[in-house]
Amino acid sequence: MPFSLTRAALVALALATASPAAVTAQQSLGAYLAGRIALANSDYAEAAQYFNEALLADPGNPGLMEELVLTLLALGEVGRAVPVAEMIEEMGLRSQVAHMVTVAHLVETEEFRELLSRNPDEFGIGPLIDGLLAGWSEIGAGSVQAGLTRFDAVASQEGLRSFALFQKVLALAMVGDYEQAEAIFADPAGGLSVLTRRAAMARAEVLSQLGRNEDALQLLQDAFGAGGFDPSLEAMAEVLADGETLPFTHVTSVQDGMAEVFFTLSQALNGEASDEYALIYARMAQYLRPDHIDALLLSADLLEDLGQYDLAVEAYAQVPRDHPDFHAAELGRAAALRGAGRVDTAIEVLDRLSRDYPDLASVHTALGDLLRQQERYGDAAAAYDRALAETAEGAQGRWFLLYARGICYERMDEWELAEADFRAALALNPDQPQVLNYLGYSLVEKRIKLTEALAMIEQAVAARPDSGYIVDSLGWVLYRLGRYDEAVGHMEKAVELMPVDPVVNDHLGDVYWAVGRYREAEFQWRRALSFINPEDMDAEADPDRIRRKLDVGLDVVLEEEGSDPLSVATDDG
Repeated sequence: MPFSLTRAALVALALATASPAAVTAQQSLGAYLAGRIALANSDYAEAAQYFNEALLADPGNPGLMEELVLTLLALGEVGRAVPVAEMIEEMGLRSQVAHMVTVAHLVETEEFRELLSRNPDEFGIGPLIDGLLAGWSEIGAGSVQAGLTRFDAVASQEGLRSFALFQKVLALAMVGDYEQAEAIFADPAGGLSVLTRRAAMARAEVLSQLGRNEDALQLLQDAFGAGGFDPSLEAMAEVLADGETLPFTHVTSVQDGMAEVFFTLSQALNGEASDEYALIYARMAQYLRPDHIDALLLSADLLEDLGQYDLAVEAYAQVPRDHPDFHAAELGRAAALRGAGRVDTAIEVLDRLSRDYPDLASVHTALGDLLRQQERYGDAAAAYDRALAETAEGAQGRWFLLYARGICYERMDEWELAEADFRAALALNPDQPQVLNYLGYSLVEKRIKLTEALAMIEQAVAARPDSGYIVDSLGWVLYRLGRYDEAVGHMEKAVELMPVDPVVNDHLGDVYWAVGRYREAEFQWRRALSFINPEDMDAEADPDRIRRKLDVGLDVVLEEEGSDPLSVATDDG
């Protein structure tokens, strides 16, 4: 059917949430520009509204149509995008997002033969995804063997083998051929030896279907660690340990398989392409399989990375409370709430979650981290206590919990407890630069064990030479030791690495003063003052003390404070 402006206008009107009586060309241009700005800021809801408004005034504009399809797809509103995508195709235009939406609609309506008839040169999404979708379409059209052949054809292409064989495994398992599915999993040449979390869980289900529960349990332990099971993995492990058979749930229909194609690609794109690009693939997986919780969580995480915290909160909230991954969704929702500035609500979410999941160290850790960021050190330390109680002595992440709790104790002036935690963290991870720097710097500030502090900080700088904070610590310990000339170069480098940090600039001013470079010292102190945020003041960057140094000099300030004058220090004072 030939494309008509009348039909385009009707579709645009159907999409409109609010239709003005008349939209001028000038208003259309304004709406388009506003939509572009909103899209650049990843504000998809606002962008969709503006593009829709512009399309009302210019319903035959293919560029506006594609922008609208993209924003609706990013919002997860694939159904609303279908009529616009169909018009783009009727106009004979190539548009990856439009083709994706049309494919989703054909999958949903089980029009698999029409999917197979689409010319990839004209309506293709991409060589990999087109080939995988064709494989599932063949199965949907009634020929499993033809589908497997399609997967093999994709697998023969360089770099695509693991993607295609994973889809083949899922298809074989879906039709009950678990032996062949496991044979592909077990083949070292297949590229599936390194499993994603989802692939490992799928293989465990396949092994269980073959009556190999012990092998399935061992697989999970090898992949995630015996003590590293989250609730979803723990539920699987309990079934396996009880000798029961796990059902194969990862793909139960052709539409599920199509969803898995988009999800797998979204995972692969995450971190390798733009977040927006990965998001539209995750949204496609969600649309095709609404109960695909992994796709939902990935979409929410990507929205959070894009700064769309309200949309991320909305996505995380869609995970049912009775789902094994509910805790992961709530952890994500708390982080998104924090990003949106709703800190109190985020703390409430984590506090409730810590009561619902008292055995999950990750929940207590997240609560401790957020409380520590809010300078509620006592409450944070208590949360870390609970996290440590649920963390095995030799666990990989235990050092961080000790380190974080040590920070809380140090800020609460409980130095003996803090030092004990820092040293316990180093016993587990001796070369950890954050811990070495924090403990070393704390010793410097307390003017004790300065020789040991210097060795710690030098070790930290060797590991992280581009960290301004750590380089600053090295310059500062040299200053405390009275080795002022040696301190200068390190402090200057720290300022180069962190040019607008008030503490680092203040420190450089002190070092300059100590070597007699008084004008440069005053310049650095003024810079430090200009960088202090009155609403978020670092306790170490005291503006009153800096002003006093500008008035009378560092020597007088030290005398007024009862501190030792500038001179060579000795270890332990």
